[in-house]
Amino acid sequence: MRVAVIGLGTMGAPMAGHLLDAGHEVTVHNRTRERELPLAERGAARAATPAEAAAGVDAVLVCVSDTPDLDAVVFGADGVAQGLAAGGTVIDCSTVSPSATAELAERLAAQGIGLVDAPVSGGSEGAENGTLTIFVGGSPDHVERAQPILQAFGKRITHLGPSGCGQMAKAVNQVMIAGTYATVGEGIALAQAAGLPLEQLMEALSAGAASSWVLANRAQNMVDDSYPLGFKVSLHRKDVAIALDEAGRLGLDLGVSQVVLAEEDDLIGEGHGDEDVSALARIAKRRSVRP
Repeated sequence: MRVAVIGLGTMGAPMAGHLLDAGHEVTVHNRTRERELPLAERGAARAATPAEAAAGVDAVLVCVSDTPDLDAVVFGADGVAQGLAAGGTVIDCSTVSPSATAELAERLAAQGIGLVDAPVSGGSEGAENGTLTIFVGGSPDHVERAQPILQAFGKRITHLGPSGCGQMAKAVNQVMIAGTYATVGEGIALAQAAGLPLEQLMEALSAGAASSWVLANRAQNMVDDSYPLGFKVSLHRKDVAIALDEAGRLGLDLGVSQVVLAEEDDLIGEGHGDEDVSALARIAKRRSVRP
């Protein structure tokens, strides 16, 4: 297939690489144009604007940071909607508002363009390895057209309903991992304060009910008190805020998520917003210090 990829960050660049490896004809565009170069060296074409990237392709995959960024890429000046022909498909792998996604689908449908919301989970490791979990929303025919693209970098692809359902599922995912990051951090703070042998403890915990992706992939960050980038605190904070907005719309009060949001606000205020979200352990360790 002819695929344009717009947004070549931690997740988007590996996705584009997997599409090249799978034999798709790929065009790339990124606001910081230098990020296009490694993919161009592997055979991707470069486009100066989203509209140029979208011209003549079957589908456009977008992976950007937030809802306003997505709207600008699709409907802004020189946006995707100006270049993609009727019958094309926009596949959005960003994490954005479910409500805004449903509205975006209606606007694109008026031009004969399909939208598949396909946010992902699995971290930078999953993107690099092509093993992402993908939550999918959209009409069955559009989702079917998107499958060859999603299969290039996804291991589990689940269609959950019409446009917006993929984003709502991602909101559920982010709520669940918010509490996990916070409590794994608290557990490690407790273990360190108690003087337990951490290497042996992590092995034991991984074999029991406390086992989780966070424990397996981010506990060492927390032990070392070092938080190299995997998924930014600031981006997770944005995702939790989206989930809380949707929860409020549905009449729900998600107390744990509100606590995590406040802790992430504290971390961002202290200059830790670009660290991995496992930096939530900083809060737990701070609480563990005796006066």
